[in-house]
Amino acid sequence: QVRLVESGGGSVQSGGSLTLSCAVTGSTDRGYFMAWFRQRPGKEREGVAAVSGDGSKTYADSVKGRFTVSRDTVKNTLYLQMNSLKPEDTAVYYCAADSTLLSVVIGTVDPSIFEFWGQGTQVTVSS
Repeated sequence: QVRLVESGGGSVQSGGSLTLSCAVTGSTDRGYFMAWFRQRPGKEREGVAAVSGDGSKTYADSVKGRFTVSRDTVKNTLYLQMNSLKPEDTAVYYCAADSTLLSVVIGTVDPSIFEFWGQGTQVTVSS
């Protein structure tokens, strides 16, 4: 049973930084296509950043230059380094994984195509 376990959320002031982690358990497969999504209050879930099995990365326009996605294949863990945070980044952040995807347009991808999801972690940015 594949599980995604997120950690690292919290509250910061505008301009601050946070790093989210997503550990993949229950699987030895280290080639999943993985992504971070977020759901802001009153909004639909949206893609933020993704990394493919071969390491290719993609970002939503709203976070380019501020967020960095990375993965540690030894630890089977996905990360999201978030810098220069803004109040509009306040959301529940979710980790997602899929065993068949090769690439997506992360800014417009339908979240329902991902197989596995974490429980979400709250990020709150105050002005």
